Formats: sequence, C-alpha cells, structure tokens
Amino acid sequence: MLNKALIGALLVLLSSTAMAEIAVIVHPSNNDAIDTKVVQRIFLGKEKKFPSGAETVAVNQVGGSEVRQSFDSDILGRTSSQVSAHWSKLVFTGKGVPPKEVDNDAAVIELVSQNPSVIGYVDKASVTDAVKVISL
Repeated sequence: MLNKALIGALLVLLSSTAMAEIAVIVHPSNNDAIDTKVVQRIFLGKEKKFPSGAETVAVNQVGGSEVRQSFDSDILGRTSSQVSAHWSKLVFTGKGVPPKEVDNDAAVIELVSQNPSVIGYVDKASVTDAVKVISL
C-alpha cells in the first residue's frame, strides 16, 4: 500500500515539473538558416540581425512562465535567473535592451505572423500555419 502511495506521489510530482516543448518561430517568409547559436545570440542581445542581414526583433514570453523557463534552459542553456542577471548587466551598462515580453503563445504568434523581423518561441502544441518553425 505504501509503495502505491509513493508511486502516485512521484507521478504527480513529475507531471507538475514537466517542461514545455519549445518551438522557435519566425515569419513564414523568413528563409534564413537559423541554428541554436544564432537564436542564443539574438535572445541574449549579442546579435541584432538575422544571418541575411535583415534586422531582428526578439520577443520573450513573460518571466516565470513554463514556456519561458523551458526556453531559457533548453535553448539558451541558462536558468531564468541567469538570463535576468545577464540582461540587468547589459541594461545597467547601457549595452542593451531586453526583448519585449508578451503574455502568452497567442501573442507571440500574432506578432511573428505580422512582422518578418520578429523571432519568438511558443509551446510546440500552440504552433499554427501563420508562422514557420525553425528546426534546431
């Protein structure tokens, strides 16, 4: 009986800590070859253009969201606290402005679908035909 209770508790714990599967998205007209390093450089303020030379605008999801935490860890390779500290340093030294933050996947998809310069990320389950998913 105790084993069943422990297994049940473990399953609840694991399901509550599951992270979102991330899809990095761009406008459908974007034909740039974008890899993980390019995405990292854009979202950490080290790059302001796509490989083609076109300007880029990064859009983050709101801090603390599951999608944001997954993106920070899986794509940027940092904790959300580390990303926040990175941006605090850039802002303090006048070397950068953090990406615009939006509330949810739908807001990211709307911005990306309307502007070829925007790059963002969403939960993979939220992707629509209005955007193009980058294979990382």
